[in-house]
Amino acid sequence: MTRSVSAKALGRSTGTERTLTVLIGLVALLGGAAVLVVGAGWLGTYRANRSLVDPIALDWLVRNALAARIGAIVLGVLLLWLGLWWFSRSLRPEGRPDLELDDDLVVTSSAISDAVRLDAETIDGVGRARVRAVGDKENPALRITLWLVEGTDLKRVWEQLDLTVLARARESLGVDVLPTAVRIELDTTAPQRVR
Repeated sequence: MTRSVSAKALGRSTGTERTLTVLIGLVALLGGAAVLVVGAGWLGTYRANRSLVDPIALDWLVRNALAARIGAIVLGVLLLWLGLWWFSRSLRPEGRPDLELDDDLVVTSSAISDAVRLDAETIDGVGRARVRAVGDKENPALRITLWLVEGTDLKRVWEQLDLTVLARARESLGVDVLPTAVRIELDTTAPQRVR
């Protein structure tokens, strides 16, 4: 099984957001470094005193005003589209797969989550459970949070979860592999008074 399929159980990938952020940061860093180099006079004594835009470039822009305006508009529209795409992708909720078992039978992600949650709560020592089906139709995955009662044998809970709950889920869904991220917490009880 590939690592990317198993990673879907842990959380949504932020690779695209990170890549775009790093690229924008590198462009800003290089631009700032260029301004520092020119301002310090490392490219010539009088270059730091010159105008920001080179006079030759200004003359070219004046001679080709229509092409410069069209290029600026196209660049602005592309940057606007990229920003809106990035914004919508970042805010899009994570997919919850509905699995199509037969032509007429579709199991919703909430049904999968509820069934696995109810099954996990039958394990001795599990106070409550929360389950979320994630991933996509081709590669479903589960995120399970178990709250254990104090004094529970963790090894026994883990074995029962793997051998009964997850085995039953894989069999019911007709998949050989069902990546699962399990988070275990201690179920808090009412606070006790110290005497």
